[in-house]
Amino acid sequence: MRLIAGSDEDTALAREVVADLRRRGHEVVVVGPVAGEVAEWAEVGRRVGEAVAEGSADAGVCMCWTGTGVSIAANRVRGVRAALCADAETARGARRWNDANVLVLSNRSTSFPVASEMLDAWFGTQADESERHNIARLDPPHA
Repeated sequence: MRLIAGSDEDTALAREVVADLRRRGHEVVVVGPVAGEVAEWAEVGRRVGEAVAEGSADAGVCMCWTGTGVSIAANRVRGVRAALCADAETARGARRWNDANVLVLSNRSTSFPVASEMLDAWFGTQADESERHNIARLDPPHA
């Protein structure tokens, strides 16, 4: 799977998540300070969202101090469903019921063991096809 991962800070969690994604066999493009770039949360969230929306990445993982900023920025991109998650069950539900395509984590409050559990849940869960009618309601009609 082609993934994009970004964080607005070069943190141990961000580096560990990127390494974990690669260990799982994913092709990972990294954006933001973890990639040696200077970028704030709004830019990181937008870039992750755009990559997912345009199809250059199948999904994304995004991090900032609380997770809220990158979540808001990514969700501003049409077609992105970024979910700020704090545990595996929330990540599983976001994939199952919301067909979320960007997993968002808090650099401040997420330990790597919990992040790894969330990644297990995220990649081990498929979208519930019976929810397609709800997902279709999220994007406004084309003008």
